[in-house]
Amino acid sequence: MIKVTGLNNKEFVLNAEHIEKIEEVPETLITLVNGKKYIVLETPEEVIDKIVKYKNRIFTLNV
Repeated sequence: MIKVTGLNNKEFVLNAEHIEKIEEVPETLITLVNGKKYIVLETPEEVIDKIVKYKNRIFTLNV
């Protein structure tokens, strides 16, 4: 799960496992595998960084 910020400046949590694609149009548009779309204030690079950090937390839990 990652925290992102909507256009209303409120944070919400997305399941990173359900993200299909991230576009810059010029806002960042996140499309989930179910077709639902979210526009967020973070850049695509920031969203990717959040996903990488999330994945690292998952894969290092058992270390």
